Amino acid sequence: MTMLDDLLGDLAAESDRLRAAVAPLDDAGWHTPTPAEGWDVATQIAHLTWTDEAAVLAARAAAGDKADWDAVVLAALEDPDGFVDKAAAEAAQALPEDLLARWDASRGALAEALRGADGKMPWFGPPMSPSSMATARFMETWAHGLDVVEALAEHGLGTVPEPTDRIRHVCHLGIRTRDWVFGNHGLARPAAEFRLDLVAPSGGVWSWGPEEATQSVTGPAYDFARLVTQRIHRADTELVAVGEDADRWLDIAQAFAGPPGPGRERR
Repeated sequence: MTMLDDLLGDLAAESDRLRAAVAPLDDAGWHTPTPAEGWDVATQIAHLTWTDEAAVLAARAAAGDKADWDAVVLAALEDPDGFVDKAAAEAAQALPEDLLARWDASRGALAEALRGADGKMPWFGPPMSPSSMATARFMETWAHGLDVVEALAEHGLGTVPEPTDRIRHVCHLGIRTRDWVFGNHGLARPAAEFRLDLVAPSGGVWSWGPEEATQSVTGPAYDFARLVTQRIHRADTELVAVGEDADRWLDIAQAFAGPPGPGRERR
């Protein structure tokens, strides 16, 4: 298997788990509010669907079929602060079975498009390789899925599943975006790499960066994945930073594109 095959397999598994959580819901269940302000379960699934569809158009644009992707970009330019929310809200108006069918179709089309993509594809930020796009789609699916299952559990409509080692993709992306995050906050990027030793859900230790690094982050990988997707307040994690820059990073970490998010309130 190639790295892309591995990523797409994990993306499919994560998506399937989320689908299984929402498929049995009645109409009221689909409108359960989630931690994302103004977004219910339907909006979360609609957002994932729309973004998968946009990624398919981006992959096709990389192959020369640019018209549909250009139309998406123009719509984004007309309403840069609201086009994502608007697209999700509109798609969420569909019947649950129709939204699920649309999501299923977009997931299949995305996997096919990424396997057939030739080189980097355009996106709302820097161009992305097929593997980078698959990693980003995994991160978003996992993070929005966490919003959904936590909301459903709070309302007695399910349980939050145990984390799996698939979250390594989220951790990797959170680390790769370190320098971008500092720039996103108008800060100078750290001069050297950090050392990260994160405990995987299965019990092993995942490590990044040189052993001799003077700044480091240690703790549960699940906490780190939730922190870089802003699904938990830093004070509610068991992460430990050594060094001024590493400590600042944990306050601003962000694995997703866009302006700094508000994060979550402390429990």
